[in-house]
Amino acid sequence: MESFFTHNPLWYEQIGKIYALLERVKISEEQSKDVLHLRRTNRILTIGSTTAIEGNRLTVQQVFDVINDKVVFAPLHDIQEVKNAFSAYGQIPDLDPYSIDDFLKAHRAITEHLIQESGQFRTISVAVVDSKGKVLHSGTKFDEVPTQVAELLEWGKATETHALIKSSAMHFMIEHIHPFRDGNGRIGRLWQTLVLSKWNELFEWLPVETMIYYNQEKYYHALQQSHSNTGIPDCRPFIDFMLDIIGDAIVQYVESDEKDDSGLGSGLNGGLNGGLNGGLNEIEKAILSLVRENQYIRVFEMAQKLLKPVRTIENNISRLKERGILSRIGSKKTGYWKID
Repeated sequence: MESFFTHNPLWYEQIGKIYALLERVKISEEQSKDVLHLRRTNRILTIGSTTAIEGNRLTVQQVFDVINDKVVFAPLHDIQEVKNAFSAYGQIPDLDPYSIDDFLKAHRAITEHLIQESGQFRTISVAVVDSKGKVLHSGTKFDEVPTQVAELLEWGKATETHALIKSSAMHFMIEHIHPFRDGNGRIGRLWQTLVLSKWNELFEWLPVETMIYYNQEKYYHALQQSHSNTGIPDCRPFIDFMLDIIGDAIVQYVESDEKDDSGLGSGLNGGLNGGLNGGLNEIEKAILSLVRENQYIRVFEMAQKLLKPVRTIENNISRLKERGILSRIGSKKTGYWKID
């Protein structure tokens, strides 16, 4: 089944860089004051990201609140989606990435109370279409889905292909086969994280899905590039993309670990003190930069892009408002930001 991608000789250079970055993560965690807090925060951001990619409307703070069993006033479907994703990711240590039973079990966890065929392969034909209704990709014929999934998992178990490449290929092929009525994107991203975590347990906590969320357009473009009009895919473009994303995710994790509770590195504490006297701290600068790019950006999106809790973003926005630098025009849902 290895014919579904052609090798890129540059992959191994990228893999070497990822090894070096993983050493940085190991050292960073050994020196961290609160690894468990950092990991939990990244897990929650992962949940928010993988569901937001599919259109979930909860803010980062609402995602945190749902997971912490707080009351959230939001669409019940979106709340359930977040609860399900958190449950599914919590099962990672117990899942076998090459078991069909576990594959269906994970899908059941992701879609429970959301669709009728939860944990079951689809029994209808499906197609991925763009906003204009153009068919971008037709999934495997439904009666061939169980066999193709079984072959994919068997290939994953038997191949000697490096886990970084293999996990990306399996992620793509899950999207290509499109085995379920709904939840294919979430199960594909979860399954790559699962495969990687069995290779190196650090991947259970690295924000790969968050980096995909930041790069959604490129993500979909890489998927589309890897499909073929002949029906025979070559997911080399998608593997190229995912290796870059994985490297970026590791860098983000290390950088977030190296920052203190205020969101600034110890070397920037002076900048914070100066900011209160008229200058801007690094988070405030980053917020203003994001607003310049998109005046309609939500606090949820700011938190995800900056890998910060929504409370940190809100506190920095409050300071910007107090100093007359930033203002909100209109409501939270339909308004926009204005830099004064």
